Amino acid sequence: MMKTTLLSLALATAFVAATPAAFAQGNAQAAATPAKAGTPSKMVLDNSTRILTTLESRRAEFTKDRGALRQFVSSEFNAMFDRDYAARLVLGTHGRGASDEDVKLFADALADSLMSRYGSSLLDFNTKLKVRVKSETALPNGRGVRVSSEFLRQGGEPVPVDYFMRNTGTGWKVFDVMVEGVSFVQTFRAQFDGPLNRKSIPQVAADLKAGKLQAEASK
Repeated sequence: MMKTTLLSLALATAFVAATPAAFAQGNAQAAATPAKAGTPSKMVLDNSTRILTTLESRRAEFTKDRGALRQFVSSEFNAMFDRDYAARLVLGTHGRGASDEDVKLFADALADSLMSRYGSSLLDFNTKLKVRVKSETALPNGRGVRVSSEFLRQGGEPVPVDYFMRNTGTGWKVFDVMVEGVSFVQTFRAQFDGPLNRKSIPQVAADLKAGKLQAEASK
């Protein structure tokens, strides 16, 4: 259950740097981190603090106005998540030779489905969790970096949360997130393999938009 909750949270927050500094402002100094100015780790920490602070300060507003919450989460998602690249990874072999237009259709539909299902989970997020950013390591073949962190819970074992990021030329963006070994990309690649075997990418995207298919973070 904890794994599902954290993966859902990571997905809802753009799998972004939104969760790796999951602590209140006053707890920021408690996280040991190798973050340096301009690094993906520093971006993770800075954006996390901003997002968590915003959630706390606007919690009452977001509780009453889910549209405002969705707009906030979507804006963070769009700014921080490399969703077209991630969509190609999710599509896997089904995306070979696919046009940029079709990939974007799928990426947009997947993002909308995720925000619809998991955006509200942010209101239940415990901002008193602490997170330790453990390391930042290069991925093979220059594919980017992996920012490894741990959620520190009172009375519980640390929960590993890793972020996979690449430099898009306009900055570092997240393309995958892994909670306790469960990868966003692998989870959805497996989930959509069946539908994509039967239908085209635009058709699967249309089913997602219509609610006939839903992105399930727990699978």
